[in-house]
Amino acid sequence: MYDSGSATPTTTEREMWPALFRGWRRRCPNCGTGPILKGYLKVRSDCPVCGEELHHHRADDGPAYLTILIVGHLMAPILLVTFTTFRPEPLVLASVFSVGCVALSLYLLPRLKGALVAFQWAKRMHGFGTD
Repeated sequence: MYDSGSATPTTTEREMWPALFRGWRRRCPNCGTGPILKGYLKVRSDCPVCGEELHHHRADDGPAYLTILIVGHLMAPILLVTFTTFRPEPLVLASVFSVGCVALSLYLLPRLKGALVAFQWAKRMHGFGTD
């Protein structure tokens, strides 16, 4: 049970920015050494180095939504500037930007998933705060 009057180990603050950086690097938010992902997007049940339980996460569709948001906001202005400045052939433009969008999405998705799990860990969400 949560006790607002005392600072027990379950209610102490965890540093958010180091945890987010570790998650971005796809490392355990607790130790920063062990891998947080098993495969491309599967989150491990626990850290193989420090033993921190990671199965509490509720990342669900959050990383996908963030990826779409970031890729769309980066590629749309670049597409507009490229089209108005250089006037490439439509097929060339579509091919280049399709490859760029897919590559950027594949790069961002596991990193955003790691960062989202690390954010949940740092804020003690979804069972990360219990011993």
